[in-house]
Amino acid sequence: MAAGETGSQTTLTNGIRGERCCVLAQGTTAHQALVQAATGFLGRSSIRGDNRSSSADCAGFVRAVYATRQVDLYKELGELDGGNGVGRIYTYVLKHGQIHYGPIVQPGDLVFFHNTWDFNGDGLVNDPLTHVGVIETVEHDGTVTFVSWVFSGVERYKMNLRQPNVHKTENGRILNDYLRRRRSDDPLGTRYLSGQLFAAFGTVPLR
Repeated sequence: MAAGETGSQTTLTNGIRGERCCVLAQGTTAHQALVQAATGFLGRSSIRGDNRSSSADCAGFVRAVYATRQVDLYKELGELDGGNGVGRIYTYVLKHGQIHYGPIVQPGDLVFFHNTWDFNGDGLVNDPLTHVGVIETVEHDGTVTFVSWVFSGVERYKMNLRQPNVHKTENGRILNDYLRRRRSDDPLGTRYLSGQLFAAFGTVPLR
């Protein structure tokens, strides 16, 4: 299960991990175009898409990528007013697309994460839907490469749900990138790797 809405509260749960995930579908021309749009932002520290500037964060990046396919991930949800952009995108996918856990993913699909930072500022690990990225490809061992804004700009990151607790293999190949910065006051049991923080995948119908 992933994070969902129960009344006015968001419940914090995690997506499924296992040996089967993930396998990349070929995807349509529209899906491939999303990947090209996402990788076109690599290295940038400002986001501009669809003739408008977007917020310099992961939600703004993803929104700009999907705007290249005339999809507004904030449609019907209004502009942000102190809220969580990732949560708004997740809500859009729930309404117009599909939230799922693989094992098949498509290029251009969204990948959501929990607890990548202390969004509510209470010092606890209880922050659902704090990060989102765009899937680029999947390697033979299930390692997902996704493009996202983390910390200071747009870069590629890795996630492996078959081995979510492994940062690097013995030969130095990265399986899971760090998505949360370590702090001296982090609660016991805080997790930091992408595979540990995974919430769900999202697929949006494209034109």
